[in-house]
Amino acid sequence: MTKIVVAVKYVPDATADRTFSADNTVDRVGVDGLLSELDEYAVEQALQVVEAGEGEVTVLTVGPEQASDAVRKALQMGADAGVHVQDDAIHGSDAFATSLVLAEAIKKLDYDLVFFGMASTDGGLGVVPTLVAERLGLPAVTYASEVTVDGDTVKIRRDGDVATQEIEASGKVVVSVTDQSGEARYPSFKGIMAAKKKDVQEWTLADLGLDAGSVGLDNAWTKVESFEPRPPRTAGEIVTDEGDGGAKLVEFLASKKFV
Repeated sequence: MTKIVVAVKYVPDATADRTFSADNTVDRVGVDGLLSELDEYAVEQALQVVEAGEGEVTVLTVGPEQASDAVRKALQMGADAGVHVQDDAIHGSDAFATSLVLAEAIKKLDYDLVFFGMASTDGGLGVVPTLVAERLGLPAVTYASEVTVDGDTVKIRRDGDVATQEIEASGKVVVSVTDQSGEARYPSFKGIMAAKKKDVQEWTLADLGLDAGSVGLDNAWTKVESFEPRPPRTAGEIVTDEGDGGAKLVEFLASKKFV
């Protein structure tokens, strides 16, 4: 029986007007959020591993109250249970502090494997899986396109630009999954209804034995110092071909230093 913990993140909807708060952290309250698309692939791979054998999938997230929506989406997809670590002191935590909270939460769970998406879709960081693996003292295999489990052996396929790697690991291991692993399933009506009855535990820093001084914006090793909105797009230039379109095009590209 394979027990998998999938760490997921609640991120601002990429189609919405994303912005920063007054303290230069990502605004997660004034913008609609959702389960990170890249994390959906990790949930999907975990579900496929369990369906190929026997096991359970527990979804874990760290974030504000709204982050429970990410857990609920994963439960609707088919995960068995959820854990939501929520504490005001976590606000503004960087990747290092986030990995600390995740690692301590994972230690409280009964697990064989830990899955992550390859990166967050808001900050674009892909380092958290390896940071968590280091804190747990486990090997990490990143950018997996496919994960299968045979007894105590975990087999991972990595599809690169010029080669495909087949990697095996034994025992507990941390895996990050890419968007090359196949489409994540949509929650069915049955899954949506079933998710309402699934258990979601809510933990605080105290439940993890962590002090507020080890997390949060004031204790972050990295933080956003300033930001400014990208300038609005300007109208493009239309090159009319009057028999000299090629020359005009070259002249335009040269003016932009493309040729």
